[in-house]
Amino acid sequence: MDTQKLPIDKNAYLEGQVLLIDKPSSWSSFQAVNAVRWALRRAFGLKKIKVGHAGTLDPLATGLLILCTGKSTRRIAELQGMPKEYTGTIHLGATTASYDLETEPSEQLPTAHLTPEMLEAATARLTGEITQQPPVFSAIKKDGKRLYEYARSGQEVDVPFRTVQIEAFELTRIALPEVAFRIRCSKGTYIRSLAHDFGQDLGTGAYLSALRRTKIGPYTVDKAITPDAFKAALREAGLEI
Repeated sequence: MDTQKLPIDKNAYLEGQVLLIDKPSSWSSFQAVNAVRWALRRAFGLKKIKVGHAGTLDPLATGLLILCTGKSTRRIAELQGMPKEYTGTIHLGATTASYDLETEPSEQLPTAHLTPEMLEAATARLTGEITQQPPVFSAIKKDGKRLYEYARSGQEVDVPFRTVQIEAFELTRIALPEVAFRIRCSKGTYIRSLAHDFGQDLGTGAYLSALRRTKIGPYTVDKAITPDAFKAALREAGLEI
């Protein structure tokens, strides 16, 4: 696997770099940004440096997180607008309040009657331009608060629907009650919501059990490194962290 070449000159990071980070599970996107920012400040003796990400990944998800440093933070909006690609698994026959494993599964329903043809038909109905409702357990802001803040305090909140483009929704493995998938989609798509809607369409319920972002525009996760590997690469170059 050929990963990106990291510069070891502080001016390169101040002028601007686009870094491909492979976010580990259980890390927030903010934690990944902080880890890289801290490493750069320590390595080059900087009091401050701009570092931002071009599109959040949920803590339980892994995969490609694009980080921009210095003047390249001006590119964040452009990078956020690029189409995304994901792989993962959906668990059928149960639901969760968060649409993933952040909350406990409930509402157990049978799945043995499902056929490959029924599953493929459901993916077809969720391909193209669709409307979806983001999960209430999400970082979207409403009246100055994150939706997950309302959800965790038990407050009900109206979450507006949005229109997104699902370019491809392909099942790569069927092993009920789980199916594996590959999805290509537009900016703003919630894969958790797509998993939930998939289960609603089939009448069995569903939640997202694993998710990995593999591509953003032309950038791929096979070129990315973890935050720990980023720090290790700076150390190997003789920098102190």
